[in-house]
Amino acid sequence: MLQTPSQAKALETARSVFADEIEALESVAASLDESFNQAVETIAAIKGRVVVTGMGKSGHIGAKIAATLASTGTPAFFVHPAEMGHGDLGMLTTADAVIAISYSGKTDELRKVLSPIKRLGVKLISITGNATSVLAEFSDTVLLTPISREACPLDLAPTNSTTAALVMGDALAIALMRKRNFRAEDFALSHPLGSLGKSLTLVSEIMRSKTEVPLVSLEASHIEVLETINAKRLGLTTVVDASGTLQGVITDGDLRRAQIKYKQEIFNKQAAEIMSTNPKTIKASAAALTALKLMEEHRISSLIVLDEAAKPQGILDLKDFLKAGLL
Repeated sequence: MLQTPSQAKALETARSVFADEIEALESVAASLDESFNQAVETIAAIKGRVVVTGMGKSGHIGAKIAATLASTGTPAFFVHPAEMGHGDLGMLTTADAVIAISYSGKTDELRKVLSPIKRLGVKLISITGNATSVLAEFSDTVLLTPISREACPLDLAPTNSTTAALVMGDALAIALMRKRNFRAEDFALSHPLGSLGKSLTLVSEIMRSKTEVPLVSLEASHIEVLETINAKRLGLTTVVDASGTLQGVITDGDLRRAQIKYKQEIFNKQAAEIMSTNPKTIKASAAALTALKLMEEHRISSLIVLDEAAKPQGILDLKDFLKAGLL
């Protein structure tokens, strides 16, 4: 497909911006030093939260950094520097740390709250491109993000500088994740409605408890089987031996087939003579989506959950997946 001159120019501009920002990031990466380790250690050691602040475009970057920290195991939130000077400074405690973002390091709204922050005895980490700025001077740790110019053709709109600050924040979050051995399971706890959270949901979290499992003995009569299935309303009952170990299952389908096979004699049959052996089962520690896949493959609407001794400890029904938002 032929491009118009304006379309070609737009693509050329886009590639130029990507190249400019990549170059800026490579420059900042090369300048990383022990200050980064110090920032990681400072944040890892605090008992409170990380409070991120910044003005304008830096504020937007700060909000994203706070969100990334919070979702990866480091409690954090964003506070606007102007609001901080009008009461929100009360959100800080001596157990917290502050990350202040300003490329120039001279942003007026931020400069005015530096002294109050330091009076609280709070550790201050700055992300700035200016090592001699007021912000850098007040900071306990300075994470420098120097760039030669912005990607903006006027060298005015924050582009390379905000990208560098954003990636610095991401680097802090990932370094802290690794230091804390933050796992996918931990991530899922703060993302219960996300696809990852759903994929890590365990059978134990959505299964019905042991008291809700329909259960009869091997010697149970036909009427006992019927009464149990009717009472639990799952269309089946488990069959266990004297020790409580699973031996089989009787479904509505098993009852119909037994009725055809035994006719009037069905009323004299015990559970052991009607049940199907080797029913599909799963462990409580398995992923719920693994259980759902098993049920779909075998076209069953209920799945028995067994403990380590092969005794029923729960049961899953398709409605349980619906309730948990997994179906």
